[in-house]
Amino acid sequence: MTPAPIALTVGEPAGIGPELAVAAWQSLRGEVPFFLIGDPAHLPDGAQWVEIAAPDEVDTDRAALPVLVHRFEGPRIPGAPHAAQAKGVVAVIERAVALASSGKAGGICTLPIHKQALQEGAAFGFPGHTEFLAHLCETPDVVMMLASPALRVVPVTIHIPLAEVKHALTPELIETRIRITHLALRSQFGIAAPRLAVAGLNPHAGEGGRMGREEIDVITPVLEALRAEGMDIAGPLSADTMFHAAARATYDAAICMYHDQALIPIKTLDFDRGVNVTLGLPIVRTSPDHGTAFDIAGTGKANPTSTVEALRMAWALSRPHQSGGQPPHPRDISGKKKT
Repeated sequence: MTPAPIALTVGEPAGIGPELAVAAWQSLRGEVPFFLIGDPAHLPDGAQWVEIAAPDEVDTDRAALPVLVHRFEGPRIPGAPHAAQAKGVVAVIERAVALASSGKAGGICTLPIHKQALQEGAAFGFPGHTEFLAHLCETPDVVMMLASPALRVVPVTIHIPLAEVKHALTPELIETRIRITHLALRSQFGIAAPRLAVAGLNPHAGEGGRMGREEIDVITPVLEALRAEGMDIAGPLSADTMFHAAARATYDAAICMYHDQALIPIKTLDFDRGVNVTLGLPIVRTSPDHGTAFDIAGTGKANPTSTVEALRMAWALSRPHQSGGQPPHPRDISGKKKT
């Protein structure tokens, strides 16, 4: 059976998504089968594209980008999001998830959205893509991983104010994030015995309680329990010593306590090749690790590297799924025996 291609969602039309889709096809043609879901009227002038009626019509030998057409209200104005187009952005994501859930697409790669435009034009009630996809897939527990050849990081808390992080960190949340990450490293990334490094919350990982007790009271008991099950976990570690080259060689993924603790090191080390991967979904989902870049939209200056890498990763991760190697559903990884 021919593996199903990846569905690429256009994201915010006023951003760099449409031009990235064209550039990615030019780069990956003949290598990664994918198709864009969006309005071809939003593609750059002179872009070669061909309308397809279904994903199985994708032909990687063609010069033209395959497009599953989804019309939007109004014209695209690069750099100026239009609230009337927000419902189209949401509908494209829903359409991609439906295709991946049915097996007609091998997975999805999502181009950046603009949350303010979605809130104003579609009453979008989710902090971001990750939470919306979890809702669509009816999967309560998902993990956002940022991955590049240099580093993989997972933030335990994601899109919440820094002042709320210590209150959001619970033993149950930390355990769930670690379990989903550990499973994905084995079942999707092919790492037989994953090594995890877990950061502390406070400077110097609390320094024995002198700079905070979250490491002692919240994080350490979880790590000890998971180590007792056989997981290879180091920590809680001081985050300021976790990301130099020698330290990175000792683990396969770093579990961080909050958004910037995870994203600053990977964006510093490998900004262009970072890929956002959602772990724990019943479908494959990746995304480039950047935003809509309204300031350069329509200028042709957008760097497609992260989108290219995101599509490559989605294709690589989708193949075990499509060959019958679907990992267990997140609801089945609590560590407890099923009755």
